[in-house]
This record gives sequence, structure tokens and C-alpha cells, in this order.
Amino acid sequence: MGPAKNSIQGLLRRAISINSSRTTTTNGARRLCAVPEKSSSTSSSSSSSSDELIKMEQSHSAHNYHPIPMVFSQAKGTSIWDPEGNRYIDFLSAYSAVNQGHCHPKVMKALVEQAGRLTLSSRAFYNDKFPIFAEYLTRLFGYEMVLPMNTGAEGVETALKLARKWGYEKKNIPKDNAIVVSCCGCFHGRTLGVISMSCDNDATRGFGPLVPGHLKVDFGDTEALEKIFKEHGDRICGFLFEPIQGEAGVVIPPDGYLKTVRDLCTRHNILMIADEIQTGIARTGKMLACDWEKIRPDVVVLGKALGAGVIPVSAVLADKDIMLCIRPGEHGSTFGGNPLASAVAIAALDVIKDEGLIERAAKLGEEFRDQLVKIQQQFPEIVKEVRGRGLLNAIELNNKALSPVSAYDICLKLKERGILAKPTHDTIIRLAPPLSISLEELKEASKALRDVLEIDLPKMKKEMPRKKTSNVTHPCDRCGRELY
Repeated sequence: MGPAKNSIQGLLRRAISINSSRTTTTNGARRLCAVPEKSSSTSSSSSSSSDELIKMEQSHSAHNYHPIPMVFSQAKGTSIWDPEGNRYIDFLSAYSAVNQGHCHPKVMKALVEQAGRLTLSSRAFYNDKFPIFAEYLTRLFGYEMVLPMNTGAEGVETALKLARKWGYEKKNIPKDNAIVVSCCGCFHGRTLGVISMSCDNDATRGFGPLVPGHLKVDFGDTEALEKIFKEHGDRICGFLFEPIQGEAGVVIPPDGYLKTVRDLCTRHNILMIADEIQTGIARTGKMLACDWEKIRPDVVVLGKALGAGVIPVSAVLADKDIMLCIRPGEHGSTFGGNPLASAVAIAALDVIKDEGLIERAAKLGEEFRDQLVKIQQQFPEIVKEVRGRGLLNAIELNNKALSPVSAYDICLKLKERGILAKPTHDTIIRLAPPLSISLEELKEASKALRDVLEIDLPKMKKEMPRKKTSNVTHPCDRCGRELY
């Protein structure tokens, strides 16, 4: 066996042999304490400390993120370790990219075995893994064809191009007149084409001119959508939406919204395009969030958990009459459909099915929301709302009662108690753990949140300087309203 093969097999053994390192008491029960603990079985992969690594990144990397000051060094399942060996429970799942849990053994096995055979062919040639993935994915989701890409934003851009091409070829929209309708508060990525639909001033200011051909509508408002379709329907090629708006704060539309959207799109001959990048692959307790209303979009965009947090994989699903509007040379990606990503994605989907993660997300999501509602009842002046589906959940905090503390400050305190979560906007905390999480770990997170609100928040409010009240608002540049 050659040295390369030896090193790959060594990586495989390491990847699948990391034990779960769950802290146990002398009687074998898991200790119900979310305070970070040293793991005797976990050694740091880096000789640098967390502080040194954070400073290094700040010095040498662009400042386009504002992370929670915690360094990931090793991960397994729901557990994260920093370079100092402290253990945390993940409640972000890399924005739902690791639904299967970090470094899942079956996915890592597929990764390492394929890496030893073939990683890239480009689409200039065929390879022996992508056709198998394409057949598996289309059969699983009930579509005729797939166009593979890498990142979620690439998937959305692909769907937009596909919708425009279909609009010109099949709907006979006049040249360069195609319109895509999207929702206020949406998030579909940060490429130039995608931010041209954004209501986030930070994403759009200083990056103009934006791409034309977009109209906006309030999420969940079918009357407004019908009005736009009636006024501009002959030029509208697609309606792009998230079944649940993730970055907006896990916003769930009214019951029946998706069914009405389906009817409107069919009536006006407009492609219904579902961005299931964050909501898909079992996250909400269904394989797709659209399954909650038993509707079939014309186009589905998948990403994130399709690669199980191991490698970027995205895909656009549609039937032949739509997909074949794009011909050779009109769209593509060097890495899209590469054999390594294809092998990982097959394993990622196998894990979802074999481990019953759809059903698990639905059941544990209900349990978790029950726990959060009890916290809301204990702190009604602070917790404004609990919402979610499956294991995609959020708590919205009362800004007035919270001030001068922010949701980010709450997340810093949760981190001190061993729970990793991230705010979306100033008053919303998204809670989306890997679907492999245990009920015991959900209770740990609930206890940590309760302790932060009961013990830490009063101290922070006393210690933090009061913010000066201001009548200055920050409305959306596009629609002129305060969205958050």
C-alpha cells in the first residue's frame, strides 16, 4: 500500500473513531450541565490559543463577519471543542449545513474513500459518481432533472437564470423584460444578482448598480402577490421564496400560504421557485418545508445539508420542460457535480433516511418549543415570541425590556454556559441544532437560556451603559419600511 493510501486510511480511522465524549457521572448518566468542560479524550489540533487565532484572523482576513468569539477546533455530532479542549453544544449547525451532525462517520467514510479514487473530472468529461447522484436525487425528490452547483448562492443564481431563460423561450416574454418576484425580508445569498432582491441595507449599500428585473412583495401576503401577478404577470417568469424565512428570524407564513401561491403561479403561468437551502433536507420535520402543505414547486434549490457540512454541494431541481431551456455553454461550474461532492451527498441523504432524521426533527422540535414556551411564560416581559417548525426555531426578545442588552450579548452568555447560538438581527436568536441532538441536550440548552435570563441578564443591564434613545430609524432602502 502506497504512502498516499496509507495517509487516507489513517484519516478515515481518525474521522470515524472520535468518540462522542459525552461527559458522564460515576453512575454513567450524562451530566446535565452546559458549562464548557475539558475533554480528556480530545487533543487540540492547533498549538495556538483561541485568542491568538482570533487575532490572526482579524489581522489577515477580510472583516465581512462578526462572529461569536469562540474557535472551533474539533467537532463530532452535536459537540464542538475549542483549542483549549472546552466542549460546547452546537445550536446553529452552520446555518443548517450539518443536519446530520458534525463529521458523521458514514459521510466521512464516503469522503475519504472517494478522495482516494477521484476528486474532480470537471464537466468536460463524465465521471462515474455524478450520474448515480443525479438519479438518486431526482428520484428522491420527484423531479426529472438536476443541475449541480456548489454553494447555495450559486444554486439561487442558477434558478434565476433558468427562470429567465424559460420565460423568454416558453412564455415568450419580450427580450430583456423578464421579472422575478421575491419577498420582503428574504435572504438568498450575497452575490450581486441575489442582493438585487435584498431588503438588507448592509448587503446592498455601496454595491450598486443592482441588477434590474425584480419586484418585491410581503411574505405571506397572497392578496399582494395576486395583485402583482395581475399587473405584471405577462412579464413575470418566476416567484422566488423561502417556505420559512430563516435570516429574517424563522418567520413562518400563514397556514395555506404555500397552497395559494401554488395556485396563483399555475394560473398566471409563473414558475414557483422554492429556496429550500436552509429549510430542506429534514430541518423542519419534513424532507422539504414545502411538504408541510403538500405542494410541488416548479423549481427547488437545495444546498447546505446536502453536503452534510463536509463539502459544498448545491442543486437545482426541475422537470425537463424547464431544465432543458439551458443548453451546453450557457451555464455551468467546474466543480459542480464533481465525484467527491456527489459521493458525499449520496451518503448525506442516506443518513437522513437511515437514521429517521425527518421524524426525529418533527418530534424533538415540538419538545423543544414546549420547553421554550415555558421559559417565555417565566419571562413574559423579555421573551416576545417562540416560533419554529421541526428543529428550525427562534425566540424573539422584547427590545425595550432587553435594552441596553442585545441578542448578541445573550448569545455570548449562552456561549459561557456551553451553548453556541447566533442572533439574527438585534432581538432574535435562532436555535437550530443538528438533527441528531438528544432530548437531554435540548434540556441543557433550555436550562442555559433560563439561567442567562434569570441570572446574567439583570447583571448585564446594570453593568452596561444605557443606550441613548434616538428617533432615527433605519428603513429599508427599497420599500421604506422598518422590517425588523
